[in-house]
Amino acid sequence: MFPTIPRRSHFDPKHGKYMGEWGHFGGRPQKGITSYSLSPNRQRPLAGAMHAAIFNVWRRSKAQVLYWLPPFVIAYGLMNWAIKKNEYLNSKPGRMEAYYKELAESEAAE
Repeated sequence: MFPTIPRRSHFDPKHGKYMGEWGHFGGRPQKGITSYSLSPNRQRPLAGAMHAAIFNVWRRSKAQVLYWLPPFVIAYGLMNWAIKKNEYLNSKPGRMEAYYKELAESEAAE
């Protein structure tokens, strides 16, 4: 014989009736439901994680390479050109070129 409903339920001052912990709402257990469990020392939560991570990253990167590689190549080439140009313009021959260019422009303006 089961206890009566008021006997099994507890009073909750905030919400009225206490339904129970998560998954235990105070009713009879359902029939025909089988639950299985594994001992915590037998579980392997990271089994195969490293292998799956490496190959998953490779697969996803291979699929996206045409989206991110061209902008990186263009940016690298642009930065390489800008660094070389900056080094030249701040060297002695670059300063002389800039001086003569400015001198020619000022003469043409007159």
